[in-house]
This record gives sequence, C-alpha cells and structure tokens, in this order.
Amino acid sequence: MKVLIVSKILVVAAYRRKLEAIAALPEVDQLTAVTGPEWREPDGRQVRFEPTAVSRAYDLRVEPLWLNGSYHLFLWPRLGRIVREVNPDLVHIDEEPYNLATAHCTWLAQRFGARSLFFTWQNLLRSYPPPFSWFERAVFARSAFGIAGSHEALQVIRTKGYCGPGAVIPQFGVDPQLFTPATNPASGAPVIGFVARLVEEKGLLVLLEALRGLQGDWRLHVIGSGPLEPTARRRAETIGLAHRVTWERGVESTRMPERLRSFTVLVQPSLTRPNWKEQFGRAVMEAMACGVPVIGSDSGEISQVVGDAGLVVREGNSHALRDAIARTLADEGLRHQLAERGRQRVLQCYTHSRIAEQTLAAYRAAMV
Repeated sequence: MKVLIVSKILVVAAYRRKLEAIAALPEVDQLTAVTGPEWREPDGRQVRFEPTAVSRAYDLRVEPLWLNGSYHLFLWPRLGRIVREVNPDLVHIDEEPYNLATAHCTWLAQRFGARSLFFTWQNLLRSYPPPFSWFERAVFARSAFGIAGSHEALQVIRTKGYCGPGAVIPQFGVDPQLFTPATNPASGAPVIGFVARLVEEKGLLVLLEALRGLQGDWRLHVIGSGPLEPTARRRAETIGLAHRVTWERGVESTRMPERLRSFTVLVQPSLTRPNWKEQFGRAVMEAMACGVPVIGSDSGEISQVVGDAGLVVREGNSHALRDAIARTLADEGLRHQLAERGRQRVLQCYTHSRIAEQTLAAYRAAMV
C-alpha cells in the first residue's frame, strides 16, 4: 500500500515519530508525508519546522503554504504535482473536513484515483457558512473513512451527516523511549507543572486561585505563551505568588521530556466555553508517559485520557483543585501509584506504535 499523509502539524518533530511507526508496518510499502516550513497561528505565533535526522523509513516533503495562518483557507499549491508523482493508493489528510486544504486534497485524491480519509478534533456541534459547509459536505461524500480524535468528535460528524466508516484514534501518540520516567527523584521543593497555551480556557487563572491557599513549600512551573500571560503574571503578583512561579516559553517538542520529569505533578485545569472544550490534553498523556502524576478537570476528553491513572476534578472549582494538589503532594504512595498507572495506560493506549496499528486498521477499511 502506498500512502500519502498531509498535515501542517508535522512541522513538530515529535509528531513525526508516528510516521516512522506507520512506515514500519509490513502492509505499508511506501509512505510520503507533506507538511510546511512553518505554521502561523492566527494570533501571530509561529510554529517553525523542527529539523531532525533524515529518516529513511519515509519521504518527507516540506512544501510552501498559501494563506499560511488562515486555519480554514490555507492549502498546499504544489500538492497536485506530489499526488501525481507519488501515485498513492490512499491519501490521509490530517485536517478538519470543513477546511479548504482538506477539500482540495480530497478532490486531488479522487482525481488521481486514490482513496482518502480525513481527521477531526471538532467536539462541538457547530454549523459553518458557505463555502466551509460546502467543503465539509464534499469531504464527507468523497472520503472512504473518517478518523476522530475523541468519541464526542465522532458523534459530531455523524450528527452532521457523515455516513461512512469511522473510528476514534488520537491524532498522535507518544514515544515511550523518549518520554520516560526520571531515573533519580528530583530534590528540593515540589514542582507543580502547567503546560498549555496561555489562554483563559486552559484554566491557568483557576490554578493560581487554587494555589493561593496551598500550604507548604512548593513551586509552579508554567510552560507556554499566549495573550493571557500578562494577566496571569499580574494575578500571581497580586495574590503573592510571583516568587514561586517560573515562566518559560517556546520549549521544543523533543526537550519536553526533561521538563516534564522535573515536575512533581502536572495540572491541566481546562475550562469548557461555548466555542471550545478540551479536545484531548496532550501534555497529560506525555506527563503520564514520564511517570508524572496528573490532575485534570472534567472538560472534554481529559477524563477519557486520564482514566483511572490520575485525579479528575470539576472544572472551574479551585477549592477541589487545591484539595487534589495538596493530597497528591502530601501522599508519596499515591504519587507512586498514579505514576505507575499513568505509564502503563500510555503503553497500552497511546504509543506511536499503538496509534499506527489503529491507523493501519483504518487504512484497510478505507481500501475495501
């Protein structure tokens, strides 16, 4: 089977480990992947291509994008040439079905006689105006398979009219050889970790409120950037916590394991909003792989990712969050138990190899 994968997020080096796992499967004779030199977020933040050693397992094409930064309207202008050259049996479009890039790629696959499938994270039932509703209907009609990142996302596309075969498969897994537990326990004050885009819905302000009354000697390490940062820094100053907080931006994906291993606990206190709820919680999965206990809110998919391997509290409840953090920091036995459960859950469900196996099953179904 010759497969072409198209995805803007493959600029992130850690995510390309999934490609190696897929390429290693015996039924995949040839794998080609297309991404861009960078992805520009609508707020101006740039996610640049992270180079790694050249992999002989697959062919990676870094191609320019038109309308880079326009989430709904970007596309790869040279994609037709690549599809013609590669002549794939299947085109895997790792983009939402209502985006122009997905509609364009789906049309190209059909034009050159290939099957195609799409990916969706959208876990809220939303209607889009033309032309995006037209893109979505065309993708639904022409696709041989639909992959959803969560059960809620699969239900959304079913409700919106997608009738083809589909499955719930996370977009990317984690490399258990890279994201490993610490060999030596960290010394010094416990570190509470927060890794996310600094926007209101990720819950950093709720976390700061929870920490206001937390007793003992501890530190907070915030990794991320975004428009909420000035507000969050002022809040930490106002409530007397500024001296306990470390702020860090722009950590490369391949350096995240060492940061996660420095945490005593990772907290993901996401908040559901009318236009957003947590789609997965990648930092939660990566922390679990590193043997770091996790505490999350019950927003969206977090509780499904955590399972019985962490603590889940009601979103927005700073008192419940404070109690969960205090309990975790005070109970070494609980931390050890959660660390073991988290690591095992990742090995069973969320490694690149496991995601690759599930993705191959989707490929088989799409080719029937």
